[in-house]
Amino acid sequence: MNGNDLHLRMAGKRILLLSVPAGAGHTRAAEAIRASAAIVYGDADAIHLDAMAFATRRLRKVYTDLYILLVKRAPGLWSHVYRLSNDACPDGWVNRLRRWIERRDSRKLVHEIAALAPSAIVCTHFQPAEILSQQIAAGVLSCPVYVQVTDFDLHRMWVHPHIAGYFAANDEVAFRMRDAGIPAHLVHVTGIPIMPAFARAPSRAECARALGLDPALTTLLLMGGGAGLGGLSGVAQRLLAIPGNFQLIVLAGRNEEELAALQRLAVRHPGRLAALGFTDQVERLMACADLAITKPGGATTAECLAMGLPMIVNAPIPGQEEHNANFLLEHGAALKAFDLQTLEYRIRYLIAHPARLEAMRASARALGRPHAALHVLETVLNQHESDDVHV
Repeated sequence: MNGNDLHLRMAGKRILLLSVPAGAGHTRAAEAIRASAAIVYGDADAIHLDAMAFATRRLRKVYTDLYILLVKRAPGLWSHVYRLSNDACPDGWVNRLRRWIERRDSRKLVHEIAALAPSAIVCTHFQPAEILSQQIAAGVLSCPVYVQVTDFDLHRMWVHPHIAGYFAANDEVAFRMRDAGIPAHLVHVTGIPIMPAFARAPSRAECARALGLDPALTTLLLMGGGAGLGGLSGVAQRLLAIPGNFQLIVLAGRNEEELAALQRLAVRHPGRLAALGFTDQVERLMACADLAITKPGGATTAECLAMGLPMIVNAPIPGQEEHNANFLLEHGAALKAFDLQTLEYRIRYLIAHPARLEAMRASARALGRPHAALHVLETVLNQHESDDVHV
């Protein structure tokens, strides 16, 4: 579908996007769909809401604070929670009690949706999808609800009755959806939605020079907090000691202490290290890079693949990120670093074997789905038109 077709079909329709800030990926996927709608239809009525902003404080703590605490401080415990919740009977007493609590604590969200009266809803987290599934079953909600899975994995808690369609990251996730009992015609392989900027790769030369780097040199991009490898400045210092003619970009995000340490390190390595804080233009950093060193979150992984950027992945969260890492490794788009020594070895190897790095780049590019958000919009609008015809 071209932009003009989508423009015409968006007219008079309101698409509601619901996310949960349990990690950044769910929010980024919803925002990508909203931004894509705005591009193809300038004043598109696509609204993105944080579902937890309309939940009680106790529910917010469970789905945001507790989740983040577990994955950061007790990943082993989170691994058990992930596995047990996936294997639990959907109609068992634990899940029935959980759904009752969530329904009670999400009344404001239900009221807000009723007030907005959307034409369709896309959920990028399973929690609002489960609430709305119950609303449809009760006859309270009539608009179609879709689910966008944001990893290269499918946990059982994403699967609910009365959902109008599911968007899968790849064919394997789609297979798992069908195997979980979702009718084949409701399963759509779109990829994970990413911001439109990743579909329009900026000039490597322009982006590198803006950072004070040489676009002709091999460039490594280190991001993701250095989790599992130590502090970013320490990792950067070790990498810069590796023999070879390469340069390094390090994204410190909002970690001001690490950013200051990196800036001091950059003074000692003029022209070899670009130290950056938070940015909303990660695509410009990826455009400069030949290799990303990162945690394998669903959104970050999808962004790298869309840019044809191979990865060294580290410290995956048990469960969904482990599946993301396995997907990348199986398809030759990434290597895995278990610790700082392994990371150094992998980088030394790739610098010495540029053909291997180029093969990884080709694999990453083949897996990329830069237009996933537009494909989601197209599917939702096609279904909406079909429903209108049959009314």
